[in-house]
Amino acid sequence: MLSLVVMWGSAFMFNSLALQSFSPAALVSIRLLIGAVVLAAVAIHFRVNWKTVNARLLGWFLAMAVVGNALPFSLIAWGQQYVSSSLAGILMAVMPIATLLMAHFLLEGEPLTRRRIAGFLLGFAGIVILMGPASLREMGGDDATTLLAQIAILAAALCYALGTIIARLRPESDDLLTSTLVLGFATLITLPFSLADGPPLTAPLNGVPLIATLFLGIVATGLATVVYFILLRRAGATFLALINYLIPVWALLAGVLFLHEAVTWPALIALAVILAGIGVSQARWRFW
Repeated sequence: MLSLVVMWGSAFMFNSLALQSFSPAALVSIRLLIGAVVLAAVAIHFRVNWKTVNARLLGWFLAMAVVGNALPFSLIAWGQQYVSSSLAGILMAVMPIATLLMAHFLLEGEPLTRRRIAGFLLGFAGIVILMGPASLREMGGDDATTLLAQIAILAAALCYALGTIIARLRPESDDLLTSTLVLGFATLITLPFSLADGPPLTAPLNGVPLIATLFLGIVATGLATVVYFILLRRAGATFLALINYLIPVWALLAGVLFLHEAVTWPALIALAVILAGIGVSQARWRFW
C-alpha cells in the first residue's frame, strides 16, 4: 500500500514537470503507452502465458481500461483546468466511500460495517482538514463550466471506485498479464483523442519534462498498475480504496522532505485523523 501511495502520490509533482512540454491529452496517452510497452517487455522476459487470454477475459480487460484508466484520466485532466487542487482532492476523496458502498452490494466478504463506515468518514474528514475547509466554499462555483468541472472530477472518483470493483470481479488472471493488456487497451482508447487534440508538444522538449514523463510511464503507470492488481487480489477493494486518503498525506510529506516546506498544525491534525480513520476501518477488535 505504501509503495503504491509513493508512486501515485509522486505523479502529481512529475505531472507538473511533464506538462511544461506536453499537452494534457498527449501526456495521458504517452504515459499509458510507455507503461504498456515496458510491461509487455517484462511479460515477454518472464514468459507470461498469453494463451490463457480468451474473448471473455479481453472483455473484462477492456472494461477495466475504459472505467479505470481512460475515462477518469480524461475527466480529471479536463476538470482540473477549472477546479483548484484542494477542492479536487476533496472530490476525489469520495472514491473510498463509494467503493465501500459498491463493495457491500457487489463483492463477497466486504460487508458495510459500522467500523468501516466510521473509519472512512474519519478519513474523509481528515482530507477536508488537510485541504482546508474553505475549499468546500468553492463547491458549486459561479458558472456552469466550473460546476461541470466539479461534476467531472466527482465522476472520475466514481469511475475509480467502479473500476476497482470490476477489477476485483474479473476472472482469475496473472497480474502482470492483466496490467499489460489493460494499459494496452487504455493506450489504444486515448491515443486517437490525443492525436485529434493537436500537437503533443506545447514547448520545446528538454531533460526535465522528458525524465518526468519517463517516471510517469515506467513507475507511476507501469509498475504501479502491477502493484495495484497484486494488492487488490490480496487485500480487497475496500482496503485498496483507502489509498485516496493516503496520497494527499504523501504529497504533504514529500513537500516537507524534498521542498523543505513548513509543517502546519492543521496538516498534522489532518494526518492524525486520516491515520485514525484507516486504523478504525481495519481494526480487528470489537469496540462497540
